[in-house]
Amino acid sequence: MVSKVKWIWMVLATLSLLAAVVAAETYHLSGENSWQNAADTPEGEYLLAMSKIKQQLLTGKKSDVVKALEQLKSDFPEMAGAEIQAYLDAEKLYTNAKWYKAATAYKKFIDAWPVSILQPAALERIYSIGTAYLQGQKRSFIKIIRLPAFDTGVGLMRDVADRAGNAPIALRALTTLAENQERKEKFVEAYYTWQEIADCWPTGQTRQTAVLRMAQSLHASYDGTPYDATVLASACSYFEDYKTRYPQDAERLEIAETIALITEQLAYKEYETGFYYERTDHLDAANQSYQKVLAQWPDSKAAQMAQARLVPDAVSPVKMNLRRRTVNGTTKFLDCWFGIEPLLASKDKQDTQE
Repeated sequence: MVSKVKWIWMVLATLSLLAAVVAAETYHLSGENSWQNAADTPEGEYLLAMSKIKQQLLTGKKSDVVKALEQLKSDFPEMAGAEIQAYLDAEKLYTNAKWYKAATAYKKFIDAWPVSILQPAALERIYSIGTAYLQGQKRSFIKIIRLPAFDTGVGLMRDVADRAGNAPIALRALTTLAENQERKEKFVEAYYTWQEIADCWPTGQTRQTAVLRMAQSLHASYDGTPYDATVLASACSYFEDYKTRYPQDAERLEIAETIALITEQLAYKEYETGFYYERTDHLDAANQSYQKVLAQWPDSKAAQMAQARLVPDAVSPVKMNLRRRTVNGTTKFLDCWFGIEPLLASKDKQDTQE
């Protein structure tokens, strides 16, 4: 019985080995109604050579790819025509670090041969050039001038995303773009890129990450602009949405603390608005803002400040008339110009320590 089982396993192993050998070869039906190995035909050899070049494009040196393409043209002059020559021209520019010209050549190649076997490789090259520009690589202008090329990188990444649709390289291009926009503190632009990612990939981990980064980018874009809390309110709504949809990750990322911070910022914004109205003698509008702070953010520090402004004997703020604005602005400018303001701040710090 044991020997019979062993014999069966040997047969199965032999069949598996034979299947692997057959799978490694490609056959087609010849004109004589017989099956022929594709590698034995010129077309098959050409396709095999192309597949090796595709592998080199992913893992090999740039110079090796150029040599392989030139060898392909030499070995298959009738098959490797304008398509291969166009890609070879682009690859030579890429190898010589003429990246802007190379990107243009790759795009022209894709436009001319959109279903080429080399189209994915061309998109990868454009992506790599765009990444380099986003990360600080400069463009050459009339050979001696080096110009920043961040905006060029933005255009290349968007070109890749537009051409690739929902393919993985499209997501990589938009993600790389958004991350580099954040790095350059272009937070509003980053927000819109993350929003595009969330719209194109509306489910799973991709959307979760995009929603979080949308909220973070909006919050980071807040620069303390007087009296405008629109960005803060939008960021808070995205963080609230994230907290509701992904409670465990929200707890790990301390999203509740971030929401509390934004709440304080919103409350102070409204208080600041009320204080402005009070200084300009619009007392009814000022009281409305103070009351709004108390109603919407009763536990905030700004609520305590607003309550203090509402008491009957509160000290009136200094009126900011035109003359006072001019004097204060001129004084601050001169203090900064002559370095007096930092000196006074330093002296105040020393007095406090003493």
